[in-house]
Amino acid sequence: MRKRAADMSRPKDEPDDLAVARRVLALQAEGLKALGESLDAAFSRAVETILNAQGRVICAGIGKSGHVARKVAATLASTGTPAYFVHPSEASHGDLGMIARGDVVLALSKSGETSELSDLIHYARRFAIPLLAITAAADSTLGRASDVALVIPPAVEACAETQAPTTSTTLMMALGDALAVALLERRGFKADSFSVLHPGGRLGAMLLRVSDLMHGGEALPLVRTGARLGEGLATISAKGFGCVGVVDGAGRLVGVITDGDVRRLLTAGARPETVDEAMTRAPVAAPPDALAASALRLMNARKITQIFVVENGAPVGIVHMHDLLRAGLR
Repeated sequence: MRKRAADMSRPKDEPDDLAVARRVLALQAEGLKALGESLDAAFSRAVETILNAQGRVICAGIGKSGHVARKVAATLASTGTPAYFVHPSEASHGDLGMIARGDVVLALSKSGETSELSDLIHYARRFAIPLLAITAAADSTLGRASDVALVIPPAVEACAETQAPTTSTTLMMALGDALAVALLERRGFKADSFSVLHPGGRLGAMLLRVSDLMHGGEALPLVRTGARLGEGLATISAKGFGCVGVVDGAGRLVGVITDGDVRRLLTAGARPETVDEAMTRAPVAAPPDALAASALRLMNARKITQIFVVENGAPVGIVHMHDLLRAGLR
């Protein structure tokens, strides 16, 4: 009823918001499809140029292209390709000194005629610094001056009346992402390396390993097979993890007893005397190099609040649900 009233209150000449949104997204999807189909050997040359560079990738652009250049620089830097953004106007007033031999300049301009890029282009040419371009005009000043021009295809901007950069900036950003991922894969950049560059926030938490959070050594709640159940209960109380692991003579984890297990046994009328009679055999465990996020999913799936970390069959640590939550995992 509310939706009907809202529709009736909309002036007849007012555009439908959902229709506008779908039109914008359809235009951008068409542009991305055309971009993918237009890629050629120039993309591979750009990747090789960056891989062969001894320095960093200097991303530059003005206006909306500048915002995209900042994002491209951030993505490159976080995926193993040192990069940073230099504002072309600031470059003309001293920041050209931030660009050195061995670097690569990646300049973004839809028209390729952005006047503020002029000094940056001349500087790159003068000192033989490789110049890559992302532009819609291969025959522009920037396109002709570059060593490699990555040309985005003709794209219909979402607002035909104003021609505000929309589809074109989406294509530039997507091309920057494609470069970053191609470089990442060529460098063999893995999750371990990624986590080093992303220690904070939820992303950092998602990349933590079980070994980063586990309790080990004297903190481990363990008893040997054949021990009296009383000893197992005392260990549960002393260690504070709500469970005890049972190990055999070779030190392998063969069972686990939780305080919940004990309550259920006693409620059912069972009176086990040893830990062997009370333990759950073949307990759930995780290797030290497992992602903490994977351990959390496993714990949720099995409805358990702690998990032993096992290497070559032997327990080397334990992780509690609270450890994962404190680390920012959800």
